[in-house]
Amino acid sequence: MGTAMPAVGIRPRSGAPLAAEPAVEIHQHPSPNCGPRRDGLIPRFVVLHYTAMQSADAAIARLCDPAHEVSAHYVICKTGRVSQLVGEGLRAWHAGVGEWQGFSDINSRSIGIELDNDGQGPFAEPLMQSLEALLGRILVGWDMPAQNVIGHSDMAPGRKFDPGPWFDWARLEAQGFAGKRDVEAGQDDPTMDNFSRIARRAGYTAEADPDTLLATVRLRHRPFKTGPLEPEDFAPFKRSTLRT
Repeated sequence: MGTAMPAVGIRPRSGAPLAAEPAVEIHQHPSPNCGPRRDGLIPRFVVLHYTAMQSADAAIARLCDPAHEVSAHYVICKTGRVSQLVGEGLRAWHAGVGEWQGFSDINSRSIGIELDNDGQGPFAEPLMQSLEALLGRILVGWDMPAQNVIGHSDMAPGRKFDPGPWFDWARLEAQGFAGKRDVEAGQDDPTMDNFSRIARRAGYTAEADPDTLLATVRLRHRPFKTGPLEPEDFAPFKRSTLRT
């Protein structure tokens, strides 16, 4: 077992000491697949992924292999073990092509967390507990709002599907580690054109056709739902976004 140590690159905000956050043991496993953040950018988003591999160790090996040119800042094993591969101040190669809230180069604007899950079933409880502890540190350390925790699928609709339909976003919302959705449908104009416009205002600005955009929003907010657009598909969006 490794010794408990602070995550590399965390910058505490003024008046909010990290000591108040839940303790999380960080195991260092440096990856060469990283570089400086471009244009002096700092993290403003957290992007969640699933590994889709046989084990966390296999994922770490791939993320540390220069031949694959991929990495992430953290990998969380099913057992709850947290490994840091890239310092938070550096640019890991996890997001790829995509956009969120009108911003591209998400790698330079985010911290990437890989979760040990194959996308075929629920995420392990120890993993979720460690994720919550880690997110608590990151959100405080970078003065980041909870709504800036997103899934890989959110910023790359149709290209990526992680962390997938089994990920418990409602749990993160309840703990204050993801933006809370609204609870009322109440949309007077439930058309695809209106849905696309509102979704883009909510952050889904990456290029996507209407059907892909609907599937992407459902993946996070109404997992396993299929079929035509329904008034309930508008429920995740805040009332301020729904205003025309």
